[in-house]
Amino acid sequence: MRQRRKNLLKYAKKIDCDTLVTFEPENLFYMTGFWGEAIGLLEKNGKTTIIAPELEVGRAREDSEDCDVITGERGVGLISSLIEKVKQNQVCTDCQNYSTMVSLKKSISKIKSSTEPFYNSRMVKDEKEIKILKKASKIIDEMFNICSKKMKVGQKESELQTILMKYAMEQQMFDTGYKSTLNPLIIAGGPNGALPHAQVSERKFKNGDLVVTDLTLRYCGYVSDATRTFALGKISSQANESYEIVKESQKLGLKAVKPNVNCKDVDSACRTYIEEKNYGKYFIHSTGHGIGLEVHELPTISYRSEIKLKENMAITVEPGIYIENKFGIRIEDSLIVKDRPIIMHKFTKDLVTI
Repeated sequence: MRQRRKNLLKYAKKIDCDTLVTFEPENLFYMTGFWGEAIGLLEKNGKTTIIAPELEVGRAREDSEDCDVITGERGVGLISSLIEKVKQNQVCTDCQNYSTMVSLKKSISKIKSSTEPFYNSRMVKDEKEIKILKKASKIIDEMFNICSKKMKVGQKESELQTILMKYAMEQQMFDTGYKSTLNPLIIAGGPNGALPHAQVSERKFKNGDLVVTDLTLRYCGYVSDATRTFALGKISSQANESYEIVKESQKLGLKAVKPNVNCKDVDSACRTYIEEKNYGKYFIHSTGHGIGLEVHELPTISYRSEIKLKENMAITVEPGIYIENKFGIRIEDSLIVKDRPIIMHKFTKDLVTI
């Protein structure tokens, strides 16, 4: 935790700030070890304070590491307590609430809104974070094994999701709370698979379906993310050809991952191969993204990215092909950036036919 706070202050200094204030639970957890409703404060001397409503104080004291915990009334009371502590400081905050920022700016002369120190620090994972991500990935592999045994023709997408989530929760692995979906998982059979972020439906699996199974779940605060595409019975020659193209594309992308490599080059390694096979127009998203306390965080693995990979970043590599009204295919691993990347998922990427 001490090193995390040093890194946070280092990035704060780069934008001329000496104090960090967080309202976001992910950043609060990263800074303090406590996930809940509170404001986190990190000062230039490393002193860390949690300002929490009374209903959160007990848990904040129990879960946090080396923090002062003070009580404030929910809402305006928390803000007042914060202002008293930082009004003379050069403050950077991740606050996204307009009215709160207006209130803060009235009382703190030197304050700016920026997520840069938080995201820049969180990009590179420490040993504790990597250990948690590896465990999360192992559980996801176990869930793919369940898919290979429990998936069947006539089963609803929602029924398979129930089986998988029951197992996940038994392993203390939970929904990420990702705001852009109504479901914890993506399970998309047949034509539904052509929608990269398909909602789980009541559609029943049919013979000849490809089933995109994207398992993105949170363990001890951290998110692992992997996808496998299964076949039910005999699939079309086009589907089989497309699967092998995605598989080789992903292999090339994984091979491109190394420290100091541009993220855009990893995207290019995947995308160029798919384009050479005349399926480029069917690869309709970026190649990957950072993972950690959020489902999608820096770095972005896309042609637009200007970020270079660093050792111990945690990213995904997930090329895909999506043909409207027919099928979708995605193969995705979470990995840790090294000279020889640690690919955290061991479940086969050969096509599993059920």
